[in-house]
Amino acid sequence: MSKDLNLKEIEKFWPLDAPNISNVAKYVSKYKKEKIVIKYGGNVLIDRSIFNNFIEDINILNKLGLSIIVVHGGGPRIKKRLDEENIETKFINGLRVTDKKVIKIVEEVLIDFNNDIVSSLNKQGSNAISINTKKNNIIYVNPEQKELGYVGIPKKINSDIIEEMINQNKIPVVAPLGLDENNQSYNINGDTAANAIAKKLKSRRLLLMTNVEGVYDDNKKLISEIKPFDLKNLIEWKVVQGGMIPKIKNCVDAVENGVRGVVILDGRKPHSILHEIFSDKGAGTLIRK
Repeated sequence: MSKDLNLKEIEKFWPLDAPNISNVAKYVSKYKKEKIVIKYGGNVLIDRSIFNNFIEDINILNKLGLSIIVVHGGGPRIKKRLDEENIETKFINGLRVTDKKVIKIVEEVLIDFNNDIVSSLNKQGSNAISINTKKNNIIYVNPEQKELGYVGIPKKINSDIIEEMINQNKIPVVAPLGLDENNQSYNINGDTAANAIAKKLKSRRLLLMTNVEGVYDDNKKLISEIKPFDLKNLIEWKVVQGGMIPKIKNCVDAVENGVRGVVILDGRKPHSILHEIFSDKGAGTLIRK
């Protein structure tokens, strides 16, 4: 724990419905020299009270001196804006087909949301910094496939910018956007962007906040921990279906490429991040070898 913080000081900002405060020192010590990538996405993006809860949790982690990198999505906000503009888009394998007109709107919406997260954190006393295609860009991409237009796959992550920020106890807030070799902006699936960053940083944890509790077994019971091999079987047996499949594949890829553990957790639950990091029970499904 930071030398500057004792239990009495932590009590001032520790929520009543968070895990037992007496365990905080133990977990801060566990994660002190580690990096935690947190992806904030799905329908949890829409509800402002959930957003405020998320901001509070990130701010607490920052006050405790943990190294946090936030990556956000923006699908619902993008859809709302495209509907307002009467622009119809189609999807291929869950990815939005993104032409010149659409990428302009996608970039605007994601950067606007990025700035919203940064300013909300800074109002709470954190020092958050925007990372997007217009400012501090760290993601360089290849096109995913021609039919998708301006949708990219990360080919290079400039981790030096992130390392410098977290060494100064700042919070990098990364929009899922990248540039190609011609400085053209591309949209990136939020989980894919978070996965690429977590792998590059060899992070201790990658937390994927979404609107489900985690991964369920064939009896619809929440699985608290699972290995990549067993997770692949759940896809093969069609226990995991639909939109969870690409999410799960990202989780497996991360764990098999240097990330110590990935957690899918319910962002709608109060202080789910704190319950995941500061308790043995956790708050979702942990995937690790």
